[in-house]
Amino acid sequence: MTGPKSPLLALPGAVPAEGADEGVAAHYGDIFREQRRLSQGVGFVDLSHRGVVTVTGADRLAWLHLLVTQHVSELPPQQAAEALVLSPNGHVEHALYLVDDGTTTWAHVEPGTQGALVAYLESMKFFYRVEVADATADYAVVHLPAGSDASAEGAAAVRELPYGRDLFVPRAELEKLTAGYGPAAGVWAYEALRIEGHRPRLGFETDHRTIPHEVDWLHTAVHLQKGCYRGQETVARVHNLGRPPRRLVFLHLDGTEETLPPHGTEVRLASDPDGRALGFVTSSARHHELGPIALAIVKRNVPVDAVLLAGTVPGTQDVIVPQ
Repeated sequence: MTGPKSPLLALPGAVPAEGADEGVAAHYGDIFREQRRLSQGVGFVDLSHRGVVTVTGADRLAWLHLLVTQHVSELPPQQAAEALVLSPNGHVEHALYLVDDGTTTWAHVEPGTQGALVAYLESMKFFYRVEVADATADYAVVHLPAGSDASAEGAAAVRELPYGRDLFVPRAELEKLTAGYGPAAGVWAYEALRIEGHRPRLGFETDHRTIPHEVDWLHTAVHLQKGCYRGQETVARVHNLGRPPRRLVFLHLDGTEETLPPHGTEVRLASDPDGRALGFVTSSARHHELGPIALAIVKRNVPVDAVLLAGTVPGTQDVIVPQ
């Protein structure tokens, strides 16, 4: 199991998620109704399996600025940010979803990755006045959709986003606080809306050689004019001199197929079904309006108007990262 088991799995109809999202509910009995409610600003999503990391101390923002891809040295209180930690070769190692409350920088990360992130941050403290903590045992993440009128009172920190709010709530009060947020929606509904929004997820849209350009993180998680950080040379070189070797695409899948292509399913040209694989499916879902949808990573030179095969399922592309 990657993260803590949520007490909200005791809610009526809860079906546990598996894999990376183990520990919370996949759904509560009606995935399309849950999606529709979220798209209308109703309800909440239990993301309490995600890791929570905090950084305190007078130097926290200036110090984080040296380590991550985002410009955070002057991050205003309550302003949400995304940031990445890269390898020396520019490959994505961690994705952080940040907010600073004026005294503490809060981040939520993929389930099970907080330990490695904290270890890395601890190794980089040197003489800076910072304290890093894995706060997962004490705080849980809850997502409220855009348009929700639920009160965030009781949350330790809030990330305001175009598509909703991420709340860091005391884990001991998770059941009590969410009782006032409306009907619960599972992570399957949240994932369908994430895929529709073309938002990449570490470990799904990424592998060991992913660079930020390939999954459109340049627009949300990378500041191209900031100073040096680990992996910055690769980011600058690919941005200024070339194009990434792969690109993220959104697929409208054939709705007649009964099963969705899972993560890792090879992608080929529909016109050459026995040809070489050109990429792989990263995430897929059934959307309440669009039907079966997916994100996939393909080679940069795949024609943008080509019909693709995700396994045996045909799909047309929406361009996310240009050729």
